[in-house]
Order: sequence, then structure tokens, then C-alpha cells
Amino acid sequence: MKPFIRISFLICTGIFLSIKLTIGCTNFLVTKGASVDGSTMISYAADSHIRYGELYFRPAKKWPAGSMVTIYDRGTAKPLGQIPQVEYTYQTIGFMNEHQVAIGESTFGGRSELVDTSGLMDYAALMFIALQRAKTAREAIKIIAELVEEHGYASSGESFSIGDPNEVWIMEIIGKGTNIQTDKNTKQKYNAQKGAVWVAVRIPDGMISAHANHARITTFPKEDGVRSIGSKNLSNIFKPEVEVVYANDVISFAREKKYFDGNDKKFSFSDVYAPLNFDAARFCELRVWSFFNEFSDGMGKHWDYATGDISKDRMPLFIKPSRKISPQDLMNFKRNHLQGTELDMSKDAGADPFGLPYRWRGLTWKYEDKEYFNERTIVTQQTGFSFIAQMRNWLPDPIGGINWFGVDDAGTTVYVPFYCGINYVPKSWAEGYGDILTYTDDAAFWVFNRVAHFAYLFYSRVMPDIQKLQSELENNFAQFTPAIDAAALSVWKENPELARKFLTDYSGNMANNTVKEWEELGEFLQVKYLDGNLKQEKDGEFLRNPWGYPQPPSFPGYPDSWKENVIRNTGERFIYPKSE
Repeated sequence: MKPFIRISFLICTGIFLSIKLTIGCTNFLVTKGASVDGSTMISYAADSHIRYGELYFRPAKKWPAGSMVTIYDRGTAKPLGQIPQVEYTYQTIGFMNEHQVAIGESTFGGRSELVDTSGLMDYAALMFIALQRAKTAREAIKIIAELVEEHGYASSGESFSIGDPNEVWIMEIIGKGTNIQTDKNTKQKYNAQKGAVWVAVRIPDGMISAHANHARITTFPKEDGVRSIGSKNLSNIFKPEVEVVYANDVISFAREKKYFDGNDKKFSFSDVYAPLNFDAARFCELRVWSFFNEFSDGMGKHWDYATGDISKDRMPLFIKPSRKISPQDLMNFKRNHLQGTELDMSKDAGADPFGLPYRWRGLTWKYEDKEYFNERTIVTQQTGFSFIAQMRNWLPDPIGGINWFGVDDAGTTVYVPFYCGINYVPKSWAEGYGDILTYTDDAAFWVFNRVAHFAYLFYSRVMPDIQKLQSELENNFAQFTPAIDAAALSVWKENPELARKFLTDYSGNMANNTVKEWEELGEFLQVKYLDGNLKQEKDGEFLRNPWGYPQPPSFPGYPDSWKENVIRNTGERFIYPKSE
């Protein structure tokens, strides 16, 4: 097994003390009753300045007795230790397994003193190991809880989106810090605070939720023996009436650390373990607000809170959407830059002459004696990959699960359907084909990255061309899906292995064709916008005069807002003198 560090190196970091410097990852959660077709969905964006876009693949495997799994530190690749391997691990494709279980995450950091420097299981190891071992979301939660209890938790605060074909859950977890002591008998050192405190909540059917680098679970029902259970009764998690599960010491530990001294009913996980500040609201909760606002008419009352006024009422953990949601809705919303609000990133002076809705890091910046900040929106240039995991309980698992996967910036990517039952990933999308420091000309990540960087130069001009092909491909995939499902299901009834081969061929062909289309788009854009001019073209064909010579280009120039800024800065320096 390859080291986990190679699978997920610093996917999304956001330690509480450095949240201004690095904030990544936005997750959406959609229940069956909130989707257009009864599927469950979670979405995820791996936002990181060093994350490479590649689709991880691990085939199912039977392991010899005594096998071990080595866990590696995410930041240094240093081996942290080993844990026993189970007898059999399930196939995984990205962050989805063959049983349609999917997991996403966002780091909320929380109280920095609770990071356990002696822990073994970090958030990425928990994700991959849970996917390799779990058949349901509830089982994944149980596995995560047991792993950190036995081996310690090595990350800062984390929110997980965990879904299967029937349910979606949000689980939030943070460590207990490091308290090294020595056993009097064995003389061995151990952490007296090993483990983590956590809570997991099932999102009610018909509702949607989201998280984006801040803990969102506040108060929750404590143990009542039916709907809410503590971890001492973890075996009861599989009872369908259970909707909340939490570490038994989630409150008592907070009391011990003097974080909380109120009534148990008023205990709020987020407020205690990840206290709100301006950063958490403006840089994190604003992204959740954007998602909720898209699908609800009642979010205006939370605008002040989401833009930084933490004295205002917090948003709920979940809401009922005003309309049903499709995978394509989630794809489109992964591209949100606060358009339609007064904070639209494409409208202020920082957007340059061509309305670029991105700001190069750092997230905050100083000028003279003041500090300023850029907005942190859902779409961002530093995304390695993102996905929408769609899980459908009316189909066999290999057909029901689709990992809609895109590399690089979500704004300029195309989400390609990779069925969870496929046998392999095509080379240009596969793990290890290039990396963030190794340019590989035909790797999907680098092909999409080239187009994205061209778009950053002339955003308002170039994006219509990108969006046209992006929409065409994604709409085609959506229209193909029912037919592919039906064909695969028909074959499945007679020959499941042949059905998997059919899905492998389909996903591979669509993935390879998408890379080819994007390579050609990059070439087209290079010609059309060469040197800031605009070549004449019709339906993708550049126009020539009757003798074969290029028709002259047009010169779009700059918008009036740019001209006004130049004049304001230079006065009369560039006034053109009139001829006598």
C-alpha cells in the first residue's frame, strides 16, 4: 500500500492560529428528499496551494494475516507508526468506495492546544481507512471513533461529510492535546489524553447542510437512549432511530479544561471547541451562507453574521431548500464567487480590467499601518481537485455511485462521471501521473491548469468560451446518465463483471475525451486572444478573406472603469493633443 502521504498531502489545513493564512475546502450535503431524483450527495473541494489533482484508486484486496498499515505524517512524510490491517478492504475511487460510501472534509482548526503531537491517526488516514472498511455512513463514523480512541488523533479540528445511498451525516472532531506520562511499571511513555472529542449528526431527510472550515454543530440532544447516544453505546449506531452520536466525554472534557461550565443542554460543540471570531464568520461561514442563500429565500437575516458580526444569530446546521437539487446544481455552485451580492468578487477594483473574481494569496495584506483582507469564496484558484459524490439506493452499488470528479479550479473544470464500480482510472487522471512539481503535458490537471491560467489573463472575455464547452460536456454527461445506468443494469443482471467493464470503458472514454476537448480549447483560446486582440471567428472557425489571409482582429481595449482609474492616478499625463 502506498503511503497515505502520497494520497493526500495537506489537503486542507486551517489551524486556528493560522486561519488567515490557509483556509480551504467547502462541502455541501444533500439528503434524498432534497435531491431531484432521490439520490444523496456530498461535495468536496480540496483547496490547497500544493494539492495536485489526481483520482486515487485502490482495488479491493484480501490481506494476509498480520498485515499492518503504516501511517505517515502529512507535513513531513515521517512515519508515525502502524496499525493492524483488516482481512479485506473495499475498492475506493477518490473519496468514494464500492458500497457508495463517500467522505469529504474541511479543517476548522479549533483550540490549538488540543492538537495531539503524539497521536497517530490524522484526518486523511481516517478518511481513507474508513472508506476501505465501511459499508455505510454509520459504520464509517463508528470506525473513525474507534480508530482515534485506540490510536490517538493527530490533526486539529475537522468536519467530515459522510454519506451513503440512504443518509448523510456531518461529524466534527478535535483532539485532547498532549499529556505525556510514564507508566510506573513498564516505564513506557503514553499520552494520558489520547483520543478525541467528537459529535456526529444525521442531516434530516429533505434538508441540506454545508461546512467550510468552521465547526457548525452547536447544541445537540444528549443521550436519551433512542435518538441520541454516547460512544459507550456505539454498537447502537446502526439503529435507524439514532440521529446523534457523540463521544461520552465531549462535555466532561470541556469542563475539565474549563472551556465550559453551564448546563449540559446549552453545551455547543462549535462554541466550546472552536470559538467564533471574525475570520470564522467572514472567511468560512459566508461560504455556507452563499450555498444556503442559493436554495432558500430566508437567509437575508443571517447576512450580518456571515459577513463578520458574530454578535448576530448563527445560521442553522441545516435548512429545507426551496427546490430540489441536482448534481449539476452543485457543480455550478462550486463556481460561486458571491455573484448577486454586494461582495461580488468580479465587481470591485481588485478584479482588474477584466472582472477576475480571484485574489492571489495572502488572504490578508498590509498597507502602511493597516491590515486588509480579501474575500474567501467557494471558487478559488488553488483547488487541486473537487467532486460531487452521488449515491443512489435503487441501483446496484457499482452502478449507483458516481464520483463526478474535476481537477484544478472548479470555475474552469469539467466534472466527469466516474462510476464507483469501474476497474481502473485512465492514465491522464491517475495518481502519480505528474505531480504539483512535475509538469506532465497531457495530465488532466495540467491541461485544465493551462486553460485556467489563460482565463485569469482576460477573464470576462475568455470565460464565455470556457463556459460554453464546460456546459456542453456536463449537460451531455447528465443526459447520458439514464441511458448508461439502464444499459449497465441490463448487463449486470446477466454478467456483473461485464457491467463493470462497460462502466470502466464509459467513464474512461468520457474522461479521455474531456482532456482532449480541453487541450483543443486551450489551443483555440491561444489563437483567438493572442496578444490581447480578438480574432474573428464563427462557430469555432477563424475567418479568412477570399485569398486565405486572416481577417483583421478587433481591439477590445479596456472598460471605462479602467480608464477612470488611470485618469484618477495620472491626471492629464496621457491627454492626447488635438491637431492644429
